Amino acid sequence: MSYIDGFVIACPKANKDKFIAHAKMGDSVFMDLGALRVVECWGDDVQEGHTTDFRMAVKAEADEEVLFSWIEWPDKATRDAAFAKITEWMEDPSKADPRMDPEKNPMPFDGKRMIFGGFTPIVELKA
Repeated sequence: MSYIDGFVIACPKANKDKFIAHAKMGDSVFMDLGALRVVECWGDDVQEGHTTDFRMAVKAEADEEVLFSWIEWPDKATRDAAFAKITEWMEDPSKADPRMDPEKNPMPFDGKRMIFGGFTPIVELKA
């Protein structure tokens, strides 16, 4: 069964086009490292909750939108190998894929407020 990495990000609404360009460049790295697909979603109907919600989770400001994204991998081993490669690049930027260079592809959001995690699917329904 596949493996999923999920992300929630707050991005300034004014940076939507910059985010799309950033994602297209950066997400292609994940595809080259074995991802089956990458999905980036711009908030459209993100409700405020009473106890918690997506906006609170990433401390989104009024001028920011919440993004929900995921990477689908064929399995956890492929994902772990990809993240090992990315970690290697972070430790030695001279070996990094240029698409991951923050000078060439800057994050148009505050990466410190991104939440993410890896997930093993346990139920999957298809049409």
